[in-house]
Amino acid sequence: MKSFISFYSDSAKIAVQSIFAHKLRAFLTLIGIIIGVASVVVVGASISGFNAYVIEAVSKAIGVNHFMMARMARVGDTTIDEWERMDRRNKRLYIEDFEWVLAHCPSCNEVGAQLENQIDLKQEGHETFGTEIAGVTANMAEIENKTIGEGRYIVPHEVEHSALVAVIGNDVREKFFYGIDPIGKTIKIKEIPMKIIGVEATRGSFFGQSMDNCVYIPLTTYGKIFGRRQSLQIHGKSDDKAKFEKAIEEARLAMRNRHRLVGNEDDDFGLVNVDQVNNQIEEFTGAIALVVTPITLLSLVVGGIVVMNIMLVSVTERTFEIGLRKAVGARSRQILMQFLIESSVLSSVGGVFGLLLAWAVALAIRLSTPIPMTITAGYIALSLVVSGGIGMIFGIYPAFKASRLDPIVALTKS
Repeated sequence: MKSFISFYSDSAKIAVQSIFAHKLRAFLTLIGIIIGVASVVVVGASISGFNAYVIEAVSKAIGVNHFMMARMARVGDTTIDEWERMDRRNKRLYIEDFEWVLAHCPSCNEVGAQLENQIDLKQEGHETFGTEIAGVTANMAEIENKTIGEGRYIVPHEVEHSALVAVIGNDVREKFFYGIDPIGKTIKIKEIPMKIIGVEATRGSFFGQSMDNCVYIPLTTYGKIFGRRQSLQIHGKSDDKAKFEKAIEEARLAMRNRHRLVGNEDDDFGLVNVDQVNNQIEEFTGAIALVVTPITLLSLVVGGIVVMNIMLVSVTERTFEIGLRKAVGARSRQILMQFLIESSVLSSVGGVFGLLLAWAVALAIRLSTPIPMTITAGYIALSLVVSGGIGMIFGIYPAFKASRLDPIVALTKS
């Protein structure tokens, strides 16, 4: 056992000495491995970071344990024919539908409603474009996990009495009330003055679209300004993950009963939940990984070929050494293992430097973009195992060639 350990330690020592004896050659050899490992790790971290970024943005936009019913709502691929059928079949949803779901969804912790419109706001020489005006019930802040940075959100009696109050997003605040406290100030919507009671905390952007260019007003007030017979969105939420699926199914059955749908008749309304959105995101990023990862792995193959080429050169240069070792009793298997260890150590060193390069690139991306880049222990293990494996695989032929040298011939070539 002692001699076995001694053999491997001596082989590793010789491998390190060989690397340091030819530093420039070793560095040039490692470039392919470094770039290959860095590419694989950065791509993996980018895909997982992008997935986390989008899911976090979706959670900020629509909350968690949350579903939405609307006339047209669909997640995933929808053909033109399917969309046209839905457009002909699906009914508008009105306040009566909202009240019906509210009364017939016992597993729903909250049921709310919302109407939306986009308009340009003008005030005192300033203007916003495409500002989303949302008419909401008082519980929409709870349903969508909204955070109010200043002031407060709309309360039930303001919805009941069509109060002229508004909660504004940070973009609207920056445009019209930069540097001053907007609470208690007035903002005009369709020339109707609305008292500002709150400012929503910054939510950021989603695929380049700001989520802070918005104004929330009571649902009833919205109806008076824009009309009451628009098709609204019905939002529901359960108090925990375990009840979420049950709440969705209860809301769906309630709406089917409301619309007198029976048997296998298709739903005449759209239904979307956060889990569906997250699943679509994971499928999308998974498809990207399936395509991109094999491409980045090609760079590792190129690096492996470079390692094999350098190891063949090393075998040629060290013919006398190999012959001498065999002459004093070294077996072919020992020579084989020596060169395999050397190529593996060489590639593993490249893996370490590739990991450091990947960490630097990930840090730069994380500092310059909102996408989180995390190199986990799995990526570290992957970089070392893959790089070492590449060295082992592409070092087999040079090692085998070295082990097959005839000691007499090798000594005469010196």
